[in-house]
Amino acid sequence: MFLYGLSWLTALRVQASTTKEVIMPKMKTKKAATKRLKMSATGKVLRTQGGKSHLNGYKPRGRKRNLRGTVVAKEVFNKTAERMLQGN
Repeated sequence: MFLYGLSWLTALRVQASTTKEVIMPKMKTKKAATKRLKMSATGKVLRTQGGKSHLNGYKPRGRKRNLRGTVVAKEVFNKTAERMLQGN
């Protein structure tokens, strides 16, 4: 049942009044976050390091090597990241 021209909340109320049950909208994952972030087994947020996608000709080999892999994101970002990845 799709009601054109109505907001999703109004359509939800109409659907609930006709079927006698409330259907909550699905939780969606931010796709940009799934490409950039990963949750560790202990609940920490892992991210890749920046600074290695261009202008690499003048950067020393050791600096580029140290930018490989993932690092743990700041603690402040955990709540935001969990909210962005919650549909996963």
